[in-house]
Amino acid sequence: MTIQPLWTANDIARAIGGNVDGAIMANGVSIDSRSLEPGDIFVALNGPGLARDGHEFVAQALAAGAGAALVSRDDVASVPDPRIVKVPDTQIALESLGRARRAAVNAHIIGVTGSVGKTGTKEALRHVLSAQGHTHASAASYNNLWGVPLSLARMPLDSRFGVFEMGMNHGGEITPLSHQVRPHAAIITTVEPVHLEFFASVAEIADAKAEIFAGMEQGVAILNRDNPYFDRLVGIARQNIRIEVLSFGADPSSDMRLIEFRGDDTGSMVEVDFAGRKLSGRIGQPGRHIAQNCLAILAGVHALGGDVDQAMADLSTIGAIAGRGLRQIVPWDQGQLMVIDESYNASPPSVRAALAVLASVPAKGRRIVVLGDMRELGAEADDLHRGLCDAVMANADLLFACGRHMRALFDAVGPDHRGAYAENSAALAPMLREALQADDVVMIKGSLGSAMRVVVQDLLGKVKG
Repeated sequence: MTIQPLWTANDIARAIGGNVDGAIMANGVSIDSRSLEPGDIFVALNGPGLARDGHEFVAQALAAGAGAALVSRDDVASVPDPRIVKVPDTQIALESLGRARRAAVNAHIIGVTGSVGKTGTKEALRHVLSAQGHTHASAASYNNLWGVPLSLARMPLDSRFGVFEMGMNHGGEITPLSHQVRPHAAIITTVEPVHLEFFASVAEIADAKAEIFAGMEQGVAILNRDNPYFDRLVGIARQNIRIEVLSFGADPSSDMRLIEFRGDDTGSMVEVDFAGRKLSGRIGQPGRHIAQNCLAILAGVHALGGDVDQAMADLSTIGAIAGRGLRQIVPWDQGQLMVIDESYNASPPSVRAALAVLASVPAKGRRIVVLGDMRELGAEADDLHRGLCDAVMANADLLFACGRHMRALFDAVGPDHRGAYAENSAALAPMLREALQADDVVMIKGSLGSAMRVVVQDLLGKVKG
């Protein structure tokens, strides 16, 4: 059986409007020469959010077997290799590939955004929809100006479902992403005081999240009825009369309503009412916030024409991923540690939710939370960090902290709750390691820029005793 390539030379030429060697066939699309697979199209990007100019790595990409390389620099384009394709702008070329693929597929497309829970919701949607048909979804947190078109460009033609995450930290960023994705359904998980450094109010954050509706010609907006900005989001969604609203939450008026939640340290049992129809089952990740987002997932499956009952059953097998709740057991002294990796990101609501999960974990030893700064909170940063004091003292035995703003929280907790403080994660890691005892449960969380992954890797890579 002949396997159809992801992109043929004709496909690429039509998408970017350029000349492409007819022998080129590509099996994937990449912007990183280190992870490129033989046969991939390599797009040499150079712009915001990228550490290096991709043109510096074209030679490595070709040596690794790239099927084609899209470049804009004349010095690179002049290299005598038929796989090199000159374009005026590689970012625009990547977006053109994404738009062309979106136009070519006959898939049911859902977009996901929100202040917290985007990636977990996207991954859970991928999980449940994959059981119902060929499903393509954004990799990792590819939710920005290059991640979204890259994800679109990688979508196989035979996809039945497509799941795309869209993120922002400034107004106006989601609108062009939504126009590229053109979702049939859109989930906004919640609106919270995240990225306040760049917004005058949380209401402005709600407006920025609502930009996900911009690319919807028609479809379903799936909104959190328990969030105080629900009515604002509904008003924006209904500016397009062809958009239907489905609500989720514990609010009695929710279309997908949480009737009962019984949580434990590994998951929860839930009962849901969907327009008078009862659904019940287990969710394979702990936390009420996870159950709340699963309501949105069920609504999303319904909006895409999927089987909601099957999705409910498949939620029992969703699992945590690295940086977002993954648990690992590490030998320690004459016993072991449980390390809960929440190191990918942090905001006030997500830290509270993670602390509630920590408190539910059975522990012979102590429950220890290790927190790095929550970024982009603006002038209120110290107050928002300090405001977590009650949650830390109620749910953890010890706090280890690092970062300028976490100092405010460390000083606010009672003396019996203070483990250690350091300016950064690299300095905190050995202090934590020295204090840990067998049977402790350790949760590590912080914004990506706080580099809390350093602490996780330190614990997983060094065995004491």
